[in-house]
Amino acid sequence: MSPLILTLVLDAASQAFFDRLRRQHFPPERNVLDAHLTLFHALDGEQEAAILADIRAAVGPAFPIDVSGLRSLGRGVAYTIVSDQLTALRGRLARAWAPMLTAQDQQRFAPHVTIQNKASSDDARALLATLRAGFTPFPATASGLALWRYKGGPWEAVDTIVFSEERPEALPLDSITR
Repeated sequence: MSPLILTLVLDAASQAFFDRLRRQHFPPERNVLDAHLTLFHALDGEQEAAILADIRAAVGPAFPIDVSGLRSLGRGVAYTIVSDQLTALRGRLARAWAPMLTAQDQQRFAPHVTIQNKASSDDARALLATLRAGFTPFPATASGLALWRYKGGPWEAVDTIVFSEERPEALPLDSITR
């Protein structure tokens, strides 16, 4: 069965901002996805029901995230995201799913939204310089989690779990039962 990918759902305005930049700067022949913040790249597709149960048990109210800067990807550019609540949520899920995590998903979590990749190094450096020159950090909202099935190109939507509307100071993370 195809692997599963888990991404963060952003508020509509932030998503539209990142999508616009991705359409402008990602090589068009390679741009088959909307902008996204990947939490896990390859979860075991055979465990879909258990994964969805864990996600539902872990979610709570929507919470703020900070778009704090830009970073080079070598041949691309990404916006960096800072959020203790996001890191805690991802950490809780990573501990629950430890036996199925790939080497990539075991690496240190560095949340970001890629708006350019697989471009020339020169194009990436130029875009990074341009975006940094006008950058001001801004807030966004984590509004849910989306689970996808990897199909070799565009992803197939499995489910979206939307967070509740309230935005408390801290996201309560109940224990995941597994």
